[in-house]
Amino acid sequence: MSSSKHSSELRRLALSVLQPGFVGTEAPDWILRDIGDGLASVVLFSRNIVSTEQVARLTARLRAENPDLIVAIDEEAGDVTRIESATGSSRPGNFALGTVDDAQLTEAVAADLGRQLRAAGVSLDYAPSADVNSNPDNPIIGVRSFGSDPEVVSRHTAAWIRGLQSSGVAACAKHFPGHGDVAVDSHHDLPAYTAGLDEIAAQALPPFRAAVAAGVRAVMTGHLLVPAHDPDLPATLSRRILRDLLREELGFDGLVVSDAIEMGAVTRRYGIDGATVKAVGAGVDAICVGGESAEEATVALLVKALTAAVTGGELPQERLAEAAGRVREFARWSAGLRASAGAGEAAGDGIGHVAARRAVRLTGAARAALPLTAPPHVVELAPVTNMAIGKETPWGVAEPLRERLPGTTSVRVHGQELEEGTTALESCALEPAVGRPLVIVARDAARHAWMSRAVTGLTAARPDAIVVEMGLPGTTSAAAAQVFTHGASAASGVAAAEILTTTSAG
Repeated sequence: MSSSKHSSELRRLALSVLQPGFVGTEAPDWILRDIGDGLASVVLFSRNIVSTEQVARLTARLRAENPDLIVAIDEEAGDVTRIESATGSSRPGNFALGTVDDAQLTEAVAADLGRQLRAAGVSLDYAPSADVNSNPDNPIIGVRSFGSDPEVVSRHTAAWIRGLQSSGVAACAKHFPGHGDVAVDSHHDLPAYTAGLDEIAAQALPPFRAAVAAGVRAVMTGHLLVPAHDPDLPATLSRRILRDLLREELGFDGLVVSDAIEMGAVTRRYGIDGATVKAVGAGVDAICVGGESAEEATVALLVKALTAAVTGGELPQERLAEAAGRVREFARWSAGLRASAGAGEAAGDGIGHVAARRAVRLTGAARAALPLTAPPHVVELAPVTNMAIGKETPWGVAEPLRERLPGTTSVRVHGQELEEGTTALESCALEPAVGRPLVIVARDAARHAWMSRAVTGLTAARPDAIVVEMGLPGTTSAAAAQVFTHGASAASGVAAAEILTTTSAG
């Protein structure tokens, strides 16, 4: 093979193992060119989405260059939604589904989501999160997990995969080997899961075993150090974890996808190009990139890094070719899965509302205090959300309450405002609530000291207040009247508002 042909082939192989994102609601020229040159996948984020119909037009244009193109999306439903980022998800997330603990319901919710994604032209969904949230202080997983019990998480991981794939969209179990027992957000730095081998086998791995048994064909790696398996390298860059554990011990023979390769957990140590080369060398088949670095230059940089690593002897060409082969195999399989599901229909059978309503729990005092019969004042305590959730997705109870009880007033308070003294709870929360019901909405109050203090102070001043917790339930409030939604999706907010205005004791 001539030098130019060899270089061209290397570039094609390198392109085929990347899953880049891009900016805009239409396909940029550089993405179309790269698809023609061998790019086999793209990934969509909220910045690419206006409506299901618009995404369908976008994916059709992309597939005009390659009918088998893998179109991925990071859509978990619940708190982490892209397809409904403008409105908030019409379906509850994993923690709410795990709380209900009805595997048939979980399967139905996933199938409902799958129909919407299938209608939009999506073929791979980076979901479900198969992480067991065994650390309640985990800053990155939380309500994205089905729960803290490995059996519950396993049961619902399998159900979610079955439901999604029945609608023609491939699932992707994440974040292997389990991101649920960490204290650092991998978007920013490298977390460590320090459990021993036996604990990992009993706590973190069962949901991934269940995913493999349920027919999952893609697994996403986690950017975390697991010293019991590899004391030196994060899972995404570790042959011991990806080859020895995932492929040999768990028997997974499908597509291994990296978590976003630009995340600080790996780039702070190796750079985005170095992390990419090491990940492919360790056994990753497809590199997700573009959640933040969504430029043509980033793709060009990674292609250059991969080809240089091959020519320089750092990365065996056989490993790059193997990864590219797995991408092609997955693309053919997912195209067949999509075709076998038929034309697909947009979601809308109301199963998300049913699931969100079933996930709501009330204390006895809350039940006795309801229903609200007068328009309340709603105080929403808003944390800084992690990058997986994003900043733009609507959430809360005030808007759906306003629809049911016109005249409802509300204020949203951020921790920084309280800490800097620019907002006083007395003026924004207590004074407007004089003579009317007070509803306090929290989101993971147990994880945020400022929020816990605010809830405690407000309920001390107003013992009749009703607290709605939309994150992980905690014991931060002395208030007896509490409502738990187990997630902050739009569906969960609507369900809470319905219960606040219709539920009564007895």
